[in-house]
Amino acid sequence: MSFVQSISEKVEGKRQSYIQLSDKIWEYAETKYTEHKSSEILANHLEGEGFKVERGVGGLPTAFTATFGSGFPVIAILGEYDALFNLSQEKGKSEWNPVVPEGNGHGCGHNLLGTASLAAAIAVKEILVEKTLSGTVRYYGCPAEEGGGGKAYMVKAGLFNDVDAAITWHPSTNNGVMSFRLLATTQHCFTFKGRSSHAGATPHLGRSALDAVQLMNVGANYLREHLIQDTRLHYAITNTGGNSANVVQSEAQVLYKLRGPNLRVVNDMLERVKNIANGAALMTDCEVIYSFDAGSSDIILNQTLEKVMNESFIELGVPKFNSNELDFASEIRKTFNQEERVTDGEKSLADSLMPYSFDAGIGYGSSDVGDVSWIVPTVQCGTACFALDTAFHTWQVVSQGATSIGHKGMLHAAKVMGLTAVELLLQPEIVIKAKEEHKKKLDKTPYVSPIPETSLFPKELVSIG
Repeated sequence: MSFVQSISEKVEGKRQSYIQLSDKIWEYAETKYTEHKSSEILANHLEGEGFKVERGVGGLPTAFTATFGSGFPVIAILGEYDALFNLSQEKGKSEWNPVVPEGNGHGCGHNLLGTASLAAAIAVKEILVEKTLSGTVRYYGCPAEEGGGGKAYMVKAGLFNDVDAAITWHPSTNNGVMSFRLLATTQHCFTFKGRSSHAGATPHLGRSALDAVQLMNVGANYLREHLIQDTRLHYAITNTGGNSANVVQSEAQVLYKLRGPNLRVVNDMLERVKNIANGAALMTDCEVIYSFDAGSSDIILNQTLEKVMNESFIELGVPKFNSNELDFASEIRKTFNQEERVTDGEKSLADSLMPYSFDAGIGYGSSDVGDVSWIVPTVQCGTACFALDTAFHTWQVVSQGATSIGHKGMLHAAKVMGLTAVELLLQPEIVIKAKEEHKKKLDKTPYVSPIPETSLFPKELVSIG
């Protein structure tokens, strides 16, 4: 029996339990650092499979590790399970219909992500036992990828220091190895404090923190023209100071997320944004307090590992979809406007493997997987879980994430990751080569954490959305 067949049978043999896990996490829809039920259901499942589980690692209440085996190489398989704010949506529907008004939803498919990684880790464990192989497989339960940078805190805590290679994936609209660069990020809160007053009788006595937020946003928007092409500048007003128009707001807050090709660019942007905040405070006679919330690094690609994963993908093929799934995906695609429909032809779901090309450019997204990649050689893939052209962080993703389309992509990702891990366990010389490639890249540019040295896990900022 080939390992392709063995991995496939091990994943498929437990497919219903994995689908149930994924759907349960989809129902929980817990956002960053509050994924208590989601992390616990995954940790309990791995414990039941014989893994040694450590909860609350790195000082993060919803982070955990689950380890099986011993010795070299130590293979990490990364899982995520956080949802997004305000994306509640009924599953399997081709029209917008929130389950809970203003509720949360898995708009990036992390219910699938965490479960596929778990399935891969279990399949690898079973092969370690059957073939009496040397090596360690360790599942990393990683919270708060969405705007929380959980892995950066886990890296800072040294949780990846003994790992030899890391494997992960992300639900996608296509199938293939993800060999593109990610943008580094930093996220900061700017809290303005002024003085409340009666807006009609004594407005001259007030100092409006909301005015300061608005002026900061205007200044930041003018900054956009003077940033390099590959940067992004996002903000959300998280506290308007209240709902009374006849009160001068004494406190208001805005959350900024900055993205750029690397942390040097991002930190330069941050200094300019801080200057704008200081200017807004001066104009309104307010105080401004800024505090770090989250950050993530750009990614270090590893061609050695990517070639192994691509070969595994070729051997396994891609997910196959039936006519009902194709019809539903077609209905989902009808909800996209013309600008969103970029794929040519009538196809509704990806049915082939994307050609592999190392370092295919910038993807313009961000992920705290980047921080792991600076510490250990890292590889990731994507499998078709959603209709072609589905935009992430939308209700359409939430709708598809608990359907058979998402389940098939999830289970296939488990097989690709599992087979990749087994190949590394069977050929540890590949791991050594991957580490040599990794070291050469880091010799030129050492890792700098996106988390300031003085920053602790921001428990008080968990609820910011």
